[in-house]
Amino acid sequence: MFANDISIDLGTATMLVYIKGRGIVLKEPTVIAVNTDTNEVVAVGSEASKMLGRTPPNIRAVHPLRDGVISDYTLAIEMIKRLIKRVISKVSGRPRIMMCVPSGVTDVEQRAVIDAAREVGAKDIYVIEEPVAAALGAGCKIWRPHGSMVIDIGGGTTDIAVISLGGVVVSRSLKIAGDEVTDEIIKFMRREMKLHIGVVTAEKLKETIGGVMPRDKEIFCEAKGVCTITGFPKKVTVSSNDLCTVFEEFVFNITERVREVLEETPPELQGDIILDGIMMTGGGSLLYGLDERIGKAIGVKCIPAENITECVVKGSGIALGNIDITTDPTHIYHKKAYIKE
Repeated sequence: MFANDISIDLGTATMLVYIKGRGIVLKEPTVIAVNTDTNEVVAVGSEASKMLGRTPPNIRAVHPLRDGVISDYTLAIEMIKRLIKRVISKVSGRPRIMMCVPSGVTDVEQRAVIDAAREVGAKDIYVIEEPVAAALGAGCKIWRPHGSMVIDIGGGTTDIAVISLGGVVVSRSLKIAGDEVTDEIIKFMRREMKLHIGVVTAEKLKETIGGVMPRDKEIFCEAKGVCTITGFPKKVTVSSNDLCTVFEEFVFNITERVREVLEETPPELQGDIILDGIMMTGGGSLLYGLDERIGKAIGVKCIPAENITECVVKGSGIALGNIDITTDPTHIYHKKAYIKE
């Protein structure tokens, strides 16, 4: 990997940037705030994230990505440019950039990601499917004639894939992930607690007490919002057991897609997966008990990866670092998408 190589995990919720020798140099929420009167950018990243749900009418704070892809191209480009400028001075010359994309991305959606990388002055641009990068970052030796299976649950998409000889054998990409969980918490709080809460509070509940099965010791978290009956401010205490039933559809959908992928996987690769287990990556995999629930449902052990939220960007860095030294074509697990002369 060259010193000026950059790997970017442009997630729906978070953007991570990895540089060889320095590790992860940037980890910021993918949020941008704009003054709608002047069209000026007010803030990006963590500063913009603090404004979510707290802005006056003339300030709009948004996620310019949805379901794992760019939904507002203009705002996304501006956000990426500003975030990349924070680290671009740490590399010399025009960098090579590896961008991660969901496995089910369309050509149009992929082109938007490539154009975004081109806008920040990349020399060469490569793309890699997120489950492949996740498997690499989790330590799977995917270039062998051996089956590796990964479930990568991000903010906007869940990617499920079986990989062998550096390529995806079978995969599914769902637009059901961490954002879906957040939305379900908001609906639950309105329905059961008669409390209207924002995304920030829902995220706090998810990260603090979220789980898909009861814990040995119940834990609690306070939530503040607007009472749907009186219209006045109100706070309630929510328990981890309260939220357990919220995620049933989420668990069912992921489990069924995992089952489908396994059913389409060749028998020899299935044997490898049964032996090794299924690697789980991405922030959505942090939900308490999710690995156990999926594992019991399909009869295969699910293993949360170390540094679970960083596997994709680290794996893309590994892939970018091997582009020039790989000679065996069976070891190629990346795709060159665009070359800027």
